[in-house]
Amino acid sequence: MGEKQLKRCAWAEKSTPLDQKYHDEEWGVPVSDDTVWFEFLTLEGAQAGLSWTTILHKREGYRQAFDGFDYHKIAQYTDTKQQQLRQNPAIVRNKLKIKSTVTNAQAFLQVQQEFGSFNDYIWGFVGGKPIINHWAEMSAVPVSSKESDALSKDLKQRGFKFVGTTICYALMQATGLVFDHTTDCFCYAEREK
Repeated sequence: MGEKQLKRCAWAEKSTPLDQKYHDEEWGVPVSDDTVWFEFLTLEGAQAGLSWTTILHKREGYRQAFDGFDYHKIAQYTDTKQQQLRQNPAIVRNKLKIKSTVTNAQAFLQVQQEFGSFNDYIWGFVGGKPIINHWAEMSAVPVSSKESDALSKDLKQRGFKFVGTTICYALMQATGLVFDHTTDCFCYAEREK
């Protein structure tokens, strides 16, 4: 007899093994490291108009192409470097998305200077602790919230790109600012322990 199948959120239930691993081990887990924050900020922006599965499959390519998401280095990328990245099939080769990664790295450094860390800055949008939701099904989960609206507005004012409220809400879900595992998901049960 095989191991009992875990019940997951509907979006991960019939997805690829990579999606399921991401759902099981990362999605909704609180982030505190600024490099990880920059990685998620970059990947969520890259996902605009694409599937998250596409981005997960390109994640290692992004790590290699963008110096392990070292935002200090990325902030210094020249136009020539950005043109080289547009030839790299391991990432999304959209000119605006590549440029936004550089712009966002520069804005990220400014946020760090002002707040001490990006982590301290972004957790302020949820009062320093995760918003725990209790959705019975994925159809009840919103695509934005007043918190993602506020985050999006503030990031845009600081010069960040590809940070609309829907992208910001996805970022908040991915990084544990918002916990949106459905109540029938094993991750929800684990969180309740």
